[in-house]
Amino acid sequence: MSFSQSFTSSPLSLTPQRRKSKFTFKHLSQLAASSTACPLRVIAHIDLDAFYAQCEMVRLGLPEDQPLAVQQWQGLIAINYPARKFGLNRHITITEAQKLCPKLICQHVATWKEGDEKWAYNEDAFKEMATRKVSLDPYRTESRKILALVKETLPAVPLQKVEKASIDEVFVDLSAQIHSILLKRYPELDGPPPYDDPTENLPRPSNTALNWDTDALVDLDASETEDDDPDWDDITMLIGSEIVRSVRLAVREKLKYTCSAGVAKNKMLAKLGSGHKKPNAQTIIRNRAVQQFMSGFKFTKIRNLGGKLGDQVVAAFNTDTVQELLEVPLEQLKKRMGDDTGGWLYNVIRGEDYSEVNPRTEIKSMLSAKSFRPTINEFEVGVRWLRIFVADIFSRLVEEGVLENKRRPKTINLHHRQVMQTRSKQAPIPQGKAMSEEMLFELSKTLLAQVVVDGKAWPCANLSLSVGGFEDGITGNKGIGGFLVRGEEAKAMLSNSSEVDYHGAEPPEKRRKIDDGGSNKFLLAREESSRGDSEQEFVGDLGVIEPHVDDPSIPPPSGQRSPPTVDDSENVAAATGLPRSLGIEEVTPLHSAKPNTTLLDQQSIETYLCKRCDAHVPVTEQSEHEDYHFAKDLQNEDRNSSTALRATQSTARPAPPRRGRGRGRPPGSGMVRAEKGQKRLAFG
Repeated sequence: MSFSQSFTSSPLSLTPQRRKSKFTFKHLSQLAASSTACPLRVIAHIDLDAFYAQCEMVRLGLPEDQPLAVQQWQGLIAINYPARKFGLNRHITITEAQKLCPKLICQHVATWKEGDEKWAYNEDAFKEMATRKVSLDPYRTESRKILALVKETLPAVPLQKVEKASIDEVFVDLSAQIHSILLKRYPELDGPPPYDDPTENLPRPSNTALNWDTDALVDLDASETEDDDPDWDDITMLIGSEIVRSVRLAVREKLKYTCSAGVAKNKMLAKLGSGHKKPNAQTIIRNRAVQQFMSGFKFTKIRNLGGKLGDQVVAAFNTDTVQELLEVPLEQLKKRMGDDTGGWLYNVIRGEDYSEVNPRTEIKSMLSAKSFRPTINEFEVGVRWLRIFVADIFSRLVEEGVLENKRRPKTINLHHRQVMQTRSKQAPIPQGKAMSEEMLFELSKTLLAQVVVDGKAWPCANLSLSVGGFEDGITGNKGIGGFLVRGEEAKAMLSNSSEVDYHGAEPPEKRRKIDDGGSNKFLLAREESSRGDSEQEFVGDLGVIEPHVDDPSIPPPSGQRSPPTVDDSENVAAATGLPRSLGIEEVTPLHSAKPNTTLLDQQSIETYLCKRCDAHVPVTEQSEHEDYHFAKDLQNEDRNSSTALRATQSTARPAPPRRGRGRGRPPGSGMVRAEKGQKRLAFG
């Protein structure tokens, strides 16, 4: 059944006689944004039925009515629904289960064994508990297939918001998708609100009855009746139920798995709803049925209330039912449980939950562990188990995309437990090396050796190995070889070098700076510039022009290194820190050091002839060149004046005797000597 066949709508009428909805245009926009505060919000929780057992049923191709249980060593970890009819549960032994259900198939989980490159199924695995380790990889593989199909059935992002909650369950925020469907079914909702006021109420939907198909509907609250016309929250729930039904049908037809679902206004109610009617059914909890639905539960079944916090609430109020806890006022809840916890508890038992469906849930760590019965007492035995742990973890890393550098762990951790003591060791995983099984094994063996060195490592009752700190890998990086031009490509660039155009920008020119103080800085810079560009080289394909310096004693400027000559491969290797094997010796210079062949000389530059030095200077540097001559004249004048002044002073009077440095007076005579480059003024 398509989404448009579940009910028939008539055109909306905005006549004054028609009742308005209690929802507003603002709520409609919140629905499009998947706001957690939107009262029209719709969340679904999809839960696979007895998932491990179903995986084995599908793998073995068994009929659906065949009783089956998944075995791990001497216990049962999953029982399908046909077997549950015989009273089987996970707390009974295999012998008891086979007595209750003679046709029961007990399928042992896959296991790892030392030397195996992959997990495998073994009928006698339970007899080799001391040398084998459980693997859940077959179930993880099927889980990924189901999740991919769920996403494929739903529209693309941004309408799709799917959160993987565990190996066999997902949350789906259907709000944005439902909003798009609403606008198609009711085009009148697509326009702006009256008077451009988002607080204006929506018109009431025209439907007087809704077709919920085969869904399990929770009875309405005591104050509600089915005779009341539905409002927009009922319409959104109906559309949500249609979407979830189509997803469950796709999983059933393509992958042969059945799943149950809950559809409600938040994650907490949706999860409770998915377990309300099992297997292969979905429960709809309308907003008008929340109190009726919640009153029949024990609050210890609610998420975050099943552990110590739930025990504290039971002890404080002497009840474990939602119905009785609803009668406790807010003030008393806060007094007994604290303000924050009491306020949260007050809202939760009334069906309020504002947690967001987070589609970016990614694996944060991977663990492989083994409890030893009897304990192990030798380093070599522990190393053999580490080999199995590493093989287990690395196979999952490959599926996570570590070989393609999509995601990569940063740390490896080893936990070693004796009877009464646990020790942990951690090491970073080298990020510059390719991830490999052997590298992880060597790291784990080193960590175990550290535990042994600390002493008291044996007997060992449990070992576990994990990797964590996952982060997205870096892709697209290039080595330095990708920036160097070699062979025919370099020759082609050399032949076309005359066509280089900087589009009006200054060429990438770098010149050495020599600190000589005073005006000499300027003069030396001009002298160096006047040498011309014939002494410059173009190094590789790095686009850097450097002056050619023959004197190795001249240090490079701060923060720079002297460029290696491109003909000397040994110098290139030494300067870059790279071996010659990278092909650096094949780098071809784009311009030689011969005159009139450099990149700059090949450009047409307008010049003028300086009458003082007969040099051809670019027009763009004319003013700077004239400043050079002015500074040169100033320096010469300063030198001549200083010489004449010193000669006059020496003949006018003898030099005074030397004295010690007085406070505030310079050494020598009372007359202050002129600084270099300055000129003393003559008075009278």
